[in-house]
Amino acid sequence: MRVLVIGSGAREHALVLALRKDPAVTALFAAPGNPGTAQHAQNHPIDPSSGEAVAALATELDADLVVVGPEVPLVLGVADAVRAAGIACFGPSAAAARIEGSKAFAKDVMTAAGVRTAHSEIVDTPAELDDALDRFGPTWVVKDDGLAAGKGVVVTTDRLAARDHGAELLEQGHPVLLESFLDGPEVSLFCFVDGETVVPLLPAQDHKRVGDGDTGPNTGGMGAYTPLPWLPAETVTAIVTDVVEPVAAEMVRRGCPFSGLLYAGLAIGAGGPAVVEFNCRFGDPETQAVLALLDSPLGELLNATATGTLAEVAAPRWRDGSAITVVIAAENYPGRPRLGDVITGAADSASDENTSVMHAGTALREDGALVSAGGRVLNVVGVGADLSEARANAYARIPAIKLPGSHFRTDIGLAAVENRITV
Repeated sequence: MRVLVIGSGAREHALVLALRKDPAVTALFAAPGNPGTAQHAQNHPIDPSSGEAVAALATELDADLVVVGPEVPLVLGVADAVRAAGIACFGPSAAAARIEGSKAFAKDVMTAAGVRTAHSEIVDTPAELDDALDRFGPTWVVKDDGLAAGKGVVVTTDRLAARDHGAELLEQGHPVLLESFLDGPEVSLFCFVDGETVVPLLPAQDHKRVGDGDTGPNTGGMGAYTPLPWLPAETVTAIVTDVVEPVAAEMVRRGCPFSGLLYAGLAIGAGGPAVVEFNCRFGDPETQAVLALLDSPLGELLNATATGTLAEVAAPRWRDGSAITVVIAAENYPGRPRLGDVITGAADSASDENTSVMHAGTALREDGALVSAGGRVLNVVGVGADLSEARANAYARIPAIKLPGSHFRTDIGLAAVENRITV
């Protein structure tokens, strides 16, 4: 099987690494890829959001399967273009990708499917904003209705801060989604979905805030870990049967069946799981941790999903233990990051089975130096017999990596290790 992975981040690096371990994958390509994927796949510098460019490259490479990583190409219909070229594609159609591309659409689907989620209102004119804010609180959740790479959300007890964020989004021409606040720890559950067939992966927990102790603004994600020692297995089963399966069935009923990776972000509160959001692709950085424990051939699972045969393959097998990923971010992230700084110490050690370094926002300078090229620059992944050991392995790897002005959270997974998370 010849596989082309679309995207340029650490999620795509993790996908490439996992696919490389599948003996059925005989050729591996990435577009545009990054310096990390280049070590394991052949990179091709194309626009990943152009369906025409992706389909042409897949045809040229004689690809058997295209795997689309990021959300923007999916929302723009890249998967449709690939399938129109007669090539299997892991990723939903543009119509199905609206589950992430439009929060209003997602809310409508959840309502029809009877899925628990936050009460919400869409505000599309400044004149409506103050009255709408009065109907929410004392904790306000203010979101960009479209794609915002995880950074279009403000959760605050400060009404003025909520108003300022809403006004800024409206000024940019973006409708605003106001939601009631959902309490309880958050869970990311990835599921392979092929129509009404749903196959869950390991649950993970992301850390969205930039600072230790969940302080500071939201980011695209500063780290994640899996599995979740505090989450009962029956809760995961309930999420599949009460949330993901009804939504998948509703998408089929609407004539836009989902095919790919459906990511449910949930809050596990006193009333049980409630959906915070759906995403139409592998989450970043959770994927880096989840795939580190996958013991099944990834290519087989992705291809079965893409070709409508997911129900015929065995459920994923998992390694024992835990995995964690820690994001190393550029100076000033999640604001405008400083770029172009030289990175040293990021080379992977083939002899180290407990850690790996994923490239998220890196580039090679003309002189061959590795430099920062994004807000989230590197991911350090650690595995271990338990979460404490996985954390120790990941954090022991970080001091060797040098990037001027960089920062990372020191507490990824710590609350779970210290038994400070309860359902």
